[in-house]
Amino acid sequence: MESIGQAMAKSGRLMRGDSQAIEAQILADPDVANFISQEGLSQAQIVQGLPKFNQFRLERDKYLQRKDDYVAKGYEPVLVMNEGFVDVTYKETAALKEAQAKRAVSDRIELVSMPRSYKDLHLEDISLDDISRGRIYEAIVDFLDNFQAVGSKGLYLYGDMGVGKSYMLAAMAHELSERLQVATTLLHFPSFVIDVRNAIASGSVKEEIDRVKSVQVLIIDDIGAEQASSWMRDEVLQVILQHRMLEELPTFFTSNYNLTELERHFAQGKKGDETWQAQRVLERVRFLAHPMHLEGANRRNEKKP
Repeated sequence: MESIGQAMAKSGRLMRGDSQAIEAQILADPDVANFISQEGLSQAQIVQGLPKFNQFRLERDKYLQRKDDYVAKGYEPVLVMNEGFVDVTYKETAALKEAQAKRAVSDRIELVSMPRSYKDLHLEDISLDDISRGRIYEAIVDFLDNFQAVGSKGLYLYGDMGVGKSYMLAAMAHELSERLQVATTLLHFPSFVIDVRNAIASGSVKEEIDRVKSVQVLIIDDIGAEQASSWMRDEVLQVILQHRMLEELPTFFTSNYNLTELERHFAQGKKGDETWQAQRVLERVRFLAHPMHLEGANRRNEKKP
C-alpha cells in the first residue's frame, strides 16, 4: 500500500519534499505518535499504516468539530491493530451510551393514554410537603427496596383530582425501570375501556385484555372514572384482576374514590343493585393493593406535584 504522499505525488500535486512534510505532520500528531509508541510499530508498519493514520486524523477532527459530514454519529474513531496492520475503528461514546441507557429506561415504561412527560419523572421530583405524601413516598420506596416480580403488593392511591396520585406512581415506574430494569404499564382506565369497546367490532377484545393483564407491573389509573357497566366490570376488569391476583403480579391503582365508594360505583348496573358482583371486584383490588389516602390541594399546574 502506497503512502499518502506517494498517492498525492502521482496526481502531480505534490513534490517529494511536500510528501515528506505531510508524512512528518501525520506522524507528529500526538494521537498517532502515542499509538505508534504503545504498539511498538516497526518502520515498515508505520509506512504501511500512513493512509490509516491520515484517515484517523480526518475522521477525528470531524468528530471533535461535530462536522455535518461525519457519518458515524455517536461513535469516536480510534486506531487499532488488525492482524498486524494499522486500522481505524469506531467505539461508542459515553454520550451515546448514556442516551441508549435513557432510551432503554423510557422503553420499559409503557403509557396507555397517559401524558408523554410521565416517562421523565423521578422520585426526587416529588414534593414531600405534607404527612400523607410522606407516608406514600415511604411506601413506594419500601416497595422498590423489597421488589419481587411475584408477590409484591401494590398501592391503591385515592384522593381528590390533581393531588399527584398518578405523578407519584409514574415516578415510581421510572425508578423501577432505571434501578431494577423492570417494565411498567401505566393504563388510563377510562380510555382503555373505550378502546376495548371499540375492539368489539374487530373481535380483538381478548387481545386488548391480554395485552395488559400479564405485564410486569401494572398501574391502573383513574379507576372509577369510566362509565360504569356490568360488562366492563365483569368481562374486562375482573378478568385482568383475577389473572394478576392468581399470578400475584404487582398492581397499583389511582382513583378519586375510596374503596367503599368504588364498590358503590361498580354496584350500579342496569339490572339494579349488583353489590355482590361489585364485591367480587373489590376483593381482588384489596388482595392486590394497600389503600392509601393522598390528601392536599390540586397541584396539576405546579411543576412538582
